[in-house]
Amino acid sequence: MTAGYKDDKEDWQAVCLKYLLFVFNFLFWMGGAAVLGVGVWTLVEKSDYLSLLASSTFAVSAYILILAGSLVVVTGFLGCCAVIREQKSCLSTYFLCLLLIFLIELVAGVLAYVYYQKLSEELKHHLNQTMTENYAQPGKGDITLAVDKLQQDFKCCGSNNSRDWLMSVYISSKPAESRVVPDSCCKTIIPLCGKRDHPSNIYKVEGGCITKLEQFLADHLLIIGAVGIGVACLQICGMVFTSCLYRRIKTDPY
Repeated sequence: MTAGYKDDKEDWQAVCLKYLLFVFNFLFWMGGAAVLGVGVWTLVEKSDYLSLLASSTFAVSAYILILAGSLVVVTGFLGCCAVIREQKSCLSTYFLCLLLIFLIELVAGVLAYVYYQKLSEELKHHLNQTMTENYAQPGKGDITLAVDKLQQDFKCCGSNNSRDWLMSVYISSKPAESRVVPDSCCKTIIPLCGKRDHPSNIYKVEGGCITKLEQFLADHLLIIGAVGIGVACLQICGMVFTSCLYRRIKTDPY
């Protein structure tokens, strides 16, 4: 086998690797947009319910995805420059950025999975206490709004059932004006509609709001985990292609 043939073969392999990296960068950008979109959607669309959770793991997972998605934009541009210029220093930096984002997204995925396992227990222990002790209390306006939105959005009343409100600090107070449930439990909200807890007037959902919120959060955590780990796995391909191209380049061109 002649030296010229070897050089031609190596050049052909380097060209293939460059095209593969370009294709990867396109997929990488799309994956980054998905990661960023899921993170923003989770916080903006469903931020009302975050005040009802005992821990901040759900929000932290979303923030991590937003950080990772933002880094993808910069890293994708760096990757294109590294491939075009064929400089080892650029490729090394690109590889390290991929590795960093890979670890960030992996952390987000693992956090989402771990919290998914603890979600049911947390809601059972925390949601009822939050609703009965903090609803309509001074300085707890965010929780009050979150509970009202929760009951209206999911058409539920009380953490387990409507009778949970009988233990509420709010229902026992004068401002309740003889209500037995908050007005947000009513199918049609009008002032003081919470005085009557008949099924024709309020939502009587089996399992209460805990079941509804748990299912909702579980679905979102699965999406966060799947997107984070899925894009992280995609980056493994990028790191492999980058390593191969790095080995094909003998010296940095001047």
